[in-house]
Amino acid sequence: MIEFWLCAGLLLLTALAILLLPVLRGRGVQAEEDRTALNVTLYQEHLQELQAQHAAGALDDKQLAGARDEAARELLSDTEGAQAVPVKRSLGRAVPLICALLVPALGVGLYMHWGVIDEVERARTFVEQPKTIEEMTARLEEATEKNPDSAESWYFLGRTYMAQERPAEAAAAFERAVAVAGREPELLGQWAQALYFAGNKQWTDQLQAMTDDALKGDPAEATTLGLLGIAAYEGGQYQRAIEYWQQLVAVLPVEDPSRQAIEGGIERARQQLGIATPEAAVTNVPGITVKVELAPELSDKVQPGDAVFIFARAVSGPPMPLAVKRLTVADLPAEVSLSDNDAMMPQLKISGFEQVQLVARISRSGNATAGEWIGSSQPIASKTTDLQQLRIDTADTPTP
Repeated sequence: MIEFWLCAGLLLLTALAILLLPVLRGRGVQAEEDRTALNVTLYQEHLQELQAQHAAGALDDKQLAGARDEAARELLSDTEGAQAVPVKRSLGRAVPLICALLVPALGVGLYMHWGVIDEVERARTFVEQPKTIEEMTARLEEATEKNPDSAESWYFLGRTYMAQERPAEAAAAFERAVAVAGREPELLGQWAQALYFAGNKQWTDQLQAMTDDALKGDPAEATTLGLLGIAAYEGGQYQRAIEYWQQLVAVLPVEDPSRQAIEGGIERARQQLGIATPEAAVTNVPGITVKVELAPELSDKVQPGDAVFIFARAVSGPPMPLAVKRLTVADLPAEVSLSDNDAMMPQLKISGFEQVQLVARISRSGNATAGEWIGSSQPIASKTTDLQQLRIDTADTPTP
């Protein structure tokens, strides 16, 4: 913090210089006044001497006049260049001096009361990369202690606890984050996951309510889908585990490192069900093939890494997607297939509805429920086999 106080000191010195400048100028003016007054006094005394010499007969009238003119010229010469000085000054010397003394004291006092020196110190601390996860945990604990209303600090503290296999403490941290930020889907998913592992993998009504709320807010919430798959697998419900994990794989980016582990989990669940290969599970499953493209006029308004969610939803039914695939803008134009294998929920499949609508949404934040640009189709039959065309060309507006 030495740099901060040095800068503050320089600012105070600048303010003092501004305040003391009138005083310093006043001293120069006063010196000029004193010199002029002395010259005038000497001139007057010289005139008196000349008058005395004239009265004594030492000087005649002509000599007296010449001596007076000479004295006047000397006075003018001595006072030449002197500036006119106002007779009255509004401040004088006392007020600037008092202000100069008060400015540093008031400045320090006001900053100590309203300043954010703690925030500055904390920001400087977080600039330096922690050397160990324990150091990171200590920093986050300090951050939440000093600023308990920061949902981000509680969230990252919970993630750090989970990385250290401290699920009970992580659950408490995520609970605080939810209390601050509200029941956001991602926070609910993290909180439910921490509670599940803290409770020895026992499924409860509380966890069911939390995961239901999370998927209602975001049907593609990754942590929730992964947790439901784990809970179903641990409970021997292998088909449900496959369905949840397939939903998760469908929304994860291709380069996501967790895809391999999830696909491995799906394979193990298939083996438990006696299914030899993944291909056998998807044979003859009807689907809708759609080609998605980006309107040319939007090419300079999106970024290659922006997420693209392609989904089908029922025309007459629940608003949540029935099936979804995730790509990026860099993948467009692309041709994908949406089928019952991509169902977001086991009980809601494309084949269960007569008509569906196809939608493609671009979301820079990766949120499947809200984005920047969107394209949608007219209602089509769920059993259609024709290739569908879908263009993203409209600004996305939140659904009321």
